[in-house]
Amino acid sequence: MYKTFIKRFLDIILSFIALSVFAVPMIIFAAIIKLEDGGSVFFLQKRVGIHKKHFMIYKFRTMKTSTPHDTATHLLENPEDYILKCGHWMRLYSIDELPQLFNILKGDMSIVGPRPALWNQFDLIEERDKYGANDIRPGLTGWAQIKGRDDVPNKEKAKLDGEYVQRESFIFDLMCIVKTFSSVLTHSGVDH
Repeated sequence: MYKTFIKRFLDIILSFIALSVFAVPMIIFAAIIKLEDGGSVFFLQKRVGIHKKHFMIYKFRTMKTSTPHDTATHLLENPEDYILKCGHWMRLYSIDELPQLFNILKGDMSIVGPRPALWNQFDLIEERDKYGANDIRPGLTGWAQIKGRDDVPNKEKAKLDGEYVQRESFIFDLMCIVKTFSSVLTHSGVDH
């Protein structure tokens, strides 16, 4: 019952509350991005959702408009050359992820689940297939996220995502949310 109905209900309620609480700060963050680099304040990117269906993820743009679009930051030759000044601290505190509350409200994502892979991260997608992690809604945060974020290699990330699939419950989701706040405040596992 939790996985099929209650979790989705909680996602809708909590994302709506969070959007109400963060509405003014999100407007301020958008203005900061616009003032620094012009262009769109949002970054849309094709990601892999439930059952490997693609969707567009929303993020605050933390990189210059000249950055290659479908390349993960860690794969860029000199990533620090592309990151906006405001982008550093927005990533450090995961502020760039706030627009994903709209993805949760729409049903593309959940609050807790495997982080959605880029459409071209074929190795991660294939590894997740082994554990059934592509068959649940991806999350704003997840078990692999709190176990290392950017520091976890894809094979280990997929294994942790599979562990999440096995342990998914209200209590486990609550634990992931609490540990996420701790990870964000201590900046653990953030490379860029």
